[in-house]
Amino acid sequence: MYPNLYYAFKDLLGLEIPVLKLLQTFGFFVAIAFLAGAYVLTAELKRREKLGWLKGVPETIITGKPVGTTEILVHAALGFLLGHKILGLVTEWAEASQDLQSYMLSTRGNVLGGIILAGVFGYMKYRTGKKEEKATPKEETIIVMPHQRVPDITVMAAVGGLLGAKIFHNLENWNEFVQDPIGALLSFSGLTFYGGLIVAAVVIIRYASKKGINVYHLIDSAAPTLMLAYGIGRMGCHFSGDGDWGIYNSSYVTDAAGKVVPADPSKFQDVVKASEQFFARQYGSLEHIPHAPFTKPSGLSFLPDWFFAYGYPHNVINEGVQMAGCTGKYCSVLPVSVYPTALYEIIACLILFGVLYAIRKKVTVPGVIFGIYLIMNGMERFFIEKIRVNTKYDIFGFHPTQAEIISSLMVLGGAALIWYCRKIHKAAKPAV
Repeated sequence: MYPNLYYAFKDLLGLEIPVLKLLQTFGFFVAIAFLAGAYVLTAELKRREKLGWLKGVPETIITGKPVGTTEILVHAALGFLLGHKILGLVTEWAEASQDLQSYMLSTRGNVLGGIILAGVFGYMKYRTGKKEEKATPKEETIIVMPHQRVPDITVMAAVGGLLGAKIFHNLENWNEFVQDPIGALLSFSGLTFYGGLIVAAVVIIRYASKKGINVYHLIDSAAPTLMLAYGIGRMGCHFSGDGDWGIYNSSYVTDAAGKVVPADPSKFQDVVKASEQFFARQYGSLEHIPHAPFTKPSGLSFLPDWFFAYGYPHNVINEGVQMAGCTGKYCSVLPVSVYPTALYEIIACLILFGVLYAIRKKVTVPGVIFGIYLIMNGMERFFIEKIRVNTKYDIFGFHPTQAEIISSLMVLGGAALIWYCRKIHKAAKPAV
């Protein structure tokens, strides 16, 4: 696993670049997911604009206004933050390089560097504003097309998605949250996809309505985008080893070097007992370990063992037991291999993205593509939950997870949306 890009470059290319420790693998893939999503969304919105399904909206802007004090202060604050940390890294490199992430999240830095860069940034903004300022500000009306709003939509999706993912995760793991609320809110781990999807969807739909964008065509354009972004985001989960994995596959164990090794039931029990302290801390007792044996089928012998069970060596959350001969911050491996559910979701979502992308031109009833997305995503997540570790609820004798509840509602909601959209589309057609 690669907790950050430093480890990826070191393992894959043999290059040791300490500054890459600042770039978390999970965050890197999330950024790629947003960029890829923005590209696909922009292209699809442009296609629908050419077909006349989406229209531009006139907006009035004022050019030549004097630069505001708030704008200057915001740029100065950004300059202070960068200067404070950059010069701090230069002067404290020997100590800060040991744990760059902790350093960047701390208040440590160089105040003089912050003040200097704050002045530079503030002055640059002032000078730029002066060059654009006019004696008499001019009012202009421009047509803003939906695809031109993708940057705003992307930022809102990022902010709303992060907040929603945090809120839903902490609701699902309330006991852990109340023990350390500040740490739970500020940590990089602990994100629930459906929470992010729900909050981001509410924010973006509200924004689209205010800006005069046809919501049905917007969500249809976003359907392939969401599936692609989710698949890429899951790459971050898998390659960093962020704990978003499945239950234990008791047909395999992990050796001290992190290699997956086939095991019979007795070997599984031996490894569990040898790592009793780890399992007891996780599950309270050895009888409550979530596991299901599954041996690689003979017809799939070409696939590696880690496709069915993986120990996630060097995972970013340091989950597991100490690896033999490893020193440093990330030296843990799971003693019993788990189902790499993030890997399965990567494959499933990229395939489903291909399906949605292929049918987007054939389905012309607005809203139906998004309904299909809801059904596909809901079914994919519902079935993957069967081999994932999550908090379960007790509802009338049933014990679903939060994701199973939401995914079931997504399937039902997707079917209802398809029915409703087809109904209103048929009713809107002129009688022959």
